[in-house]
Amino acid sequence: MPTLLPRQTAIAGESSPGTSYAYKASLIGSAYAFELTDAGLSWQAGGKSGVWPYADITAIRLSYRPVTMQSRRYRADVEHKSGQSVAIVSASWQTVALMAPQDRDYRAFVVQLHRRLRETSNRVALIAGIGSLVYAAGCLLLALVAIAITGLLARAVATHQFGGALFLVGFAALFGWQMGGFIWRNKPRTYTFDDLPATLLP
Repeated sequence: MPTLLPRQTAIAGESSPGTSYAYKASLIGSAYAFELTDAGLSWQAGGKSGVWPYADITAIRLSYRPVTMQSRRYRADVEHKSGQSVAIVSASWQTVALMAPQDRDYRAFVVQLHRRLRETSNRVALIAGIGSLVYAAGCLLLALVAIAITGLLARAVATHQFGGALFLVGFAALFGWQMGGFIWRNKPRTYTFDDLPATLLP
């Protein structure tokens, strides 16, 4: 039988600091709940549940996943030796227009999970960022947009369309800040238990 999970009505864990965490992945349905127990990682998500011994966890991927409603959104994907995985996200849906950050609770839980894994197994793949193909596609998109904006900006200046040029500069700054930050944080790499990636934790 799975270990008793935190109450699903709670969005932050009520056990010892860092040992439990919960969030709502959508407005419909119950919260996704996680707890670090002596038996392993106890989880309940989307109608499924289980307890994974720490020695059976094969990989953790940390990434930065902003969405429209929440620009500060982080994610940890935990993979079991069976190939099954669960996602732990740093923000929780509250209302149709509000996704609330849970930075402190998320960070504490992820750090504590790494500590448990370090104590029980040294065979865990610790991966930072998104997949290499997605990252390459993002870099290509960023380069193409930069080329297009540069061409349009040069044309606007040449034809004395300074209002349009100013708009392009503003658009380029906003796009570069959002997309550039996503690419910079999510560069594919590995990390160690002694050096968790600061850019992928709130």
